[in-house]
Amino acid sequence: MKRMFTIQEKEFVFDSWKNGVGFSAIAKLLDTKPGTIFTMLRDTGGIKPPARKKNKVHLTLAEREEIRVSLSAKKSIRAIAKSLGRSPSTISREVQRNRGRRYYKAVDANNRAGRMSKRPKQCLLSANSELRTVVLKKLELNWSPEQISGWLKRVFSRRYSMRVSAETIYKTIYFRSRAALNHVLVKHLRRGHSLRHSKKHSRRGERGTINIVDGISIHERAKTIDARKTLGHWEGDLITATNYSHVATLVDRKSRYTILLKLKGKDASSVNDALIKKFEELPRKFKCTLTWDRGMELAKHVEFTAITGVPVYFCDPQSPWQRGTNENTNSLIRQYFPKKTCLAQHTQEALDKVAAQLNSRPRKILDFRTPKQLIEKSVALTN
Repeated sequence: MKRMFTIQEKEFVFDSWKNGVGFSAIAKLLDTKPGTIFTMLRDTGGIKPPARKKNKVHLTLAEREEIRVSLSAKKSIRAIAKSLGRSPSTISREVQRNRGRRYYKAVDANNRAGRMSKRPKQCLLSANSELRTVVLKKLELNWSPEQISGWLKRVFSRRYSMRVSAETIYKTIYFRSRAALNHVLVKHLRRGHSLRHSKKHSRRGERGTINIVDGISIHERAKTIDARKTLGHWEGDLITATNYSHVATLVDRKSRYTILLKLKGKDASSVNDALIKKFEELPRKFKCTLTWDRGMELAKHVEFTAITGVPVYFCDPQSPWQRGTNENTNSLIRQYFPKKTCLAQHTQEALDKVAAQLNSRPRKILDFRTPKQLIEKSVALTN
């Protein structure tokens, strides 16, 4: 027999999912199967649907029962309307849409009204085709809903019809009943989950402590760097994929400008050579410091500093938040290079194209300007 859930149980499922509880744990609490919980969440993409509330101006079951009694007593429509404090046209439409004076039944009329109120209303992106087209194009460029919303507000500052909130975009993608944006567009989101996950889902940092010889602690880094007032302070890391393939990622703390470097290997010599070559290409004002984790790939940091003049600072063990800008950027890059793919197949030109896309995305932290715009503005001011 099919398991039926009460309204309270359904609310419990969505509230638990929002709080980071998994399928199996929720299913165990409700004595059902994880697949059943997934099916319940799937139709709305894990987003709790708004509670249905009856409009105060709609007829109640008690009023419909009064209409039935009055019709049996042969009262006129106007007399019924007057006794209920309603408009005669309201009573007339109610009776006509429910089989007329002779066959009107209060319970049937009330049930019909409930069914009709469930009709899906047209969402914003369905009603506005121009806005939907723009949103779709930006999603296909891997822009986040927040970036799209902020960019629209800036570019179409005087056209309110061309504005949409990030949450509306998310809901239009995840709610399968909304056909304006196909659910397959989740692949263009930063994390292509089939359901919307809670922010309380987290990943732990790497375990173990690696001792970097002569490494300078991040706590010795100038406090002014934390303020992000100047360009040229970089955070770096490696992205690893299958077949021992790796890419080095560099991101400027102020502008969020991103650089991707193809590596021959993860060994210290390969990484050091790639970093030295790139930093020697940068203008002097754009190479101030580099912050890295405690991976052995930067064991030759002394040689790197001697050649480039750029000091290297190392984070504490298991403290990825000390390179938060780089960690966030790596999650953006994973949209293009998922974990189970081989990075060796991509050329440096292909990596440059991905970096160019990231640097052309508007960022909320930059007031929806792009990293490229900040870099170009700095170069123009220098010239």
